[in-house]
Amino acid sequence: MQWEEVREKFPDEWIVFEAAEAYSEDGFRCIDSVTVIDRYEDSADAMKRYKELHRSQPAKEIYFIHTSRPDLKIEEKWVGFKRWR
Repeated sequence: MQWEEVREKFPDEWIVFEAAEAYSEDGFRCIDSVTVIDRYEDSADAMKRYKELHRSQPAKEIYFIHTSRPDLKIEEKWVGFKRWR
């Protein structure tokens, strides 16, 4: 699913998703396609679900983000290991 579709289908919600298609460029993780896992009105609930999934499936590229965000270009951070925020 493209981000524009997600934003239309789930306006003003927190989305927990897996990056289906993504690449790194100039210090950013650019996500072209997502698989929506869950949606929430509250950021705390979304973060809790994200943490559960990240612990149980650490190899998957899972994020949580609000649909008010216009794009899915996420800054990559290096802190001894690769971490996205």
